[in-house]
Amino acid sequence: MSSIPTSSSAGGEPIDRHASSSWTVRLRESALRSWPPERLLPDRQPSYVDSWIYVFGAATIGALVVIIASGVILGLKGPAWWHDTSVGHFFNSIHLWSVELFFFAMVIHLWGKFFMAAWRGGRARTWMSGAVTFLVAIGAAFTGYVSQQNFDSQWISTQGKDAMSSVGIGAFFNVTNFGQMYTYHVLLLPAAVVALVVGHILLVRRHGVVPPLPLGVIDREPAVAEAAAATRAAATRAEETDLGRPESGQRPADQMGRPR
Repeated sequence: MSSIPTSSSAGGEPIDRHASSSWTVRLRESALRSWPPERLLPDRQPSYVDSWIYVFGAATIGALVVIIASGVILGLKGPAWWHDTSVGHFFNSIHLWSVELFFFAMVIHLWGKFFMAAWRGGRARTWMSGAVTFLVAIGAAFTGYVSQQNFDSQWISTQGKDAMSSVGIGAFFNVTNFGQMYTYHVLLLPAAVVALVVGHILLVRRHGVVPPLPLGVIDREPAVAEAAAATRAAATRAEETDLGRPESGQRPADQMGRPR
């Protein structure tokens, strides 16, 4: 049986020559290159992060934590508990209003980053992961509404069933089937949302928080920049003409400023 060839480092410790070919080593080195500790867990942020528009991303994550915590309690107790007891009503309300806050903060965060062109600087995947998270969260909220086990959920599910059947997916996504909708709501879609949020945060850590749009960024467009340059040149020529034109009743001056 042949031994794995090794060599000694400067400190005298053996080094495996085949270590670089291990997938675990490659994965670790790739992770360290993409997310070094000082970038993954930074202790400071750029000054522009103090703006209020950057608050809604963190508010979305905070609301998601409350949604998951309250949802776990509701799932453990069951429909009879959240409909018939005062404590169940309390946790049901917490779950509902945390969902409302989640979507409120996410919509503002999404539109704020859209108008900031948050895909700049190689951040396209960061932007797309956030948009996909919003769409998946809509499905999670819908399956939650039809899993309430009350008259509201019955009305929503019957109307949703017609909508799903009209586009040909009613046989696969049966909104009147409580077991199927409950599984989607408490397991599959929340797992997808959490995975997307984690990936989104890792991409933010890798590429950094997008800075605000710089002043005059519209001038970077070729056609607009050309028109703006022509306008500035014409204004400069007009200003030079006005400065060199003598006032009424005055004789023109030579280069030394003496009247001719």
